[in-house]
Amino acid sequence: MATVELRFSALPEHVRTARLVAAAVARRAGVDEAVLDEVRLAVGEACSRAVGLHQNGGISAPVKVLLIEEEKQFSIEVGDEAPHAAPGGRAPGDGPAEADAETEEDEMGLAVISGLVDDVEVSAGEHGGSIRMRWPTTPPATLLA
Repeated sequence: MATVELRFSALPEHVRTARLVAAAVARRAGVDEAVLDEVRLAVGEACSRAVGLHQNGGISAPVKVLLIEEEKQFSIEVGDEAPHAAPGGRAPGDGPAEADAETEEDEMGLAVISGLVDDVEVSAGEHGGSIRMRWPTTPPATLLA
């Protein structure tokens, strides 16, 4: 199992770099060429979401992206360090209007990701959250002797 770890400052201009790295590593891991656009879009959405959460929360920690090549699948995990509200609650320090706007934006981003990726896990807590996305890989073709 090979893992590439990418950390970047929570700035929108770094999201493009994360997308390009994710697509390159996915291609090398054996993700089907037809799916690479979905990988790029999903990673871009997840990273943009994490950047927004960090900027809105005044968090200076970097956004963390793990690109994990496993035997028959490729996973990408995008992590943030923003406190997340419990279901039906508000994140610490949010006023009602801020919480509603952030929740709506967050839900839209997660809906886009779910539409692009069949296998998605979202976890969130008071110390941060993560989105883990998985795609199947094709084993490399072997040459016949």
